[in-house]
Amino acid sequence: MNIKKTLLTLSLLSATQFATAGEVEVLHWWTSGGEAKSVSALKDMLESQGHTWKDFAVAGGSGTSAMTVLKTRAVSGNPPAAAQIKGHDIQEWGGLGFLASLDDVATANKWDSLVPPMVSDIMKFDGEYVAVPVNVHRVNWLWANKEVFQKAGVKVPATMDEFFMVGDKLKEAGIIPLAHGGQAWQDATVFEAVALSVLGSDGYNKAFVDLDMDTLSGDQMVETFRLFQKMHNYIDKNSPGRDWNVATSMVINGEAAMQIMGDWAKGEFTAAGKMPGKDYVCVPAPGTSGQFTHNVDSFAFFQLSDPEKQKAQQALAATILTPEFQEVFNLNKGSIPVRLDADMSKFDSCAVDSMKDFKATAKSGDLVPSMAHGMSTTSYAQGAIYDVVTNFFNDPNADPKEAAGKLAKAVKAAM
Repeated sequence: MNIKKTLLTLSLLSATQFATAGEVEVLHWWTSGGEAKSVSALKDMLESQGHTWKDFAVAGGSGTSAMTVLKTRAVSGNPPAAAQIKGHDIQEWGGLGFLASLDDVATANKWDSLVPPMVSDIMKFDGEYVAVPVNVHRVNWLWANKEVFQKAGVKVPATMDEFFMVGDKLKEAGIIPLAHGGQAWQDATVFEAVALSVLGSDGYNKAFVDLDMDTLSGDQMVETFRLFQKMHNYIDKNSPGRDWNVATSMVINGEAAMQIMGDWAKGEFTAAGKMPGKDYVCVPAPGTSGQFTHNVDSFAFFQLSDPEKQKAQQALAATILTPEFQEVFNLNKGSIPVRLDADMSKFDSCAVDSMKDFKATAKSGDLVPSMAHGMSTTSYAQGAIYDVVTNFFNDPNADPKEAAGKLAKAVKAAM
């Protein structure tokens, strides 16, 4: 990153021209290798403007622990300046009256022309920006160790049938087919990929956006649970409690062949010095080619009374959407920029493919919000789905048809 160029650009942003500097406390759960580098870039850019960054990191890939801490801080009247919040949760916090308007910053920097409406709408409450999007993640990726597949003499699977055939051959070769961490959000990540392949985009939206009871309990959902259950045969017995990045490292090191995970996993490959196409491949999860499950990370901004902290807060908001930060952050994180005018020349083939598919699926109707990552529905409905899915996955004797019925009942109770 060219620091002089960055400083010059930032100085031209009217929203960041402040006479005094303040402290900004940021709550996030980006603590793994690629994620930590991304946060460090934001910290450096903010401090280069004279402000002070106070890191408030709470480990845990799904952010559940971070949200528990945030609620305690907010209720006690001591919220951070900004917190990693996304999807429906932004609306919930806005409705409780905790969030600050960022419209002055947004207008000065023309956010409405830079960010696609499907993203900017999520960032607003009552028509005003209260959050800033950081990136776009594709969740339905399959990551595969190229050398492992070559040694086993098999091809990376493109369909669910191929996944099971390849998985059997990998097991025969003494290789763990699927790296997985036995945590509810990771179970849900794999489950929604299977659901997308079985239900299709329309059926997926009926199930996880509309919360349609017939779809949630229907035959295709039963088939989703059947295939999901079968996938358990291809993970190792040590998966319970494993963090997602540890599972990714299993693929990086050749202990496992594949992982179904969002493109934040690529940040781990990058941090380990691995190259797409050479060391690993990224392809849509089996059966989901031409579909895109999106997860948009964002920071919501809380109301503060200290004028200097407010200025630092506004500087942070403006910095997040600068071209310089969008580039360096997403190069480290594995995601793609949220800006429509982003220059993709420095990005690798995985990111270029992701951006191409993001734009194409937005037009085709195959761009769907991630249920597992809080984009498709409320935290209450998501929690109900998590419980059914993870309990089912960890019970070898569970019945798929019964699980579909439980899913519909659990979601209805959470509505």
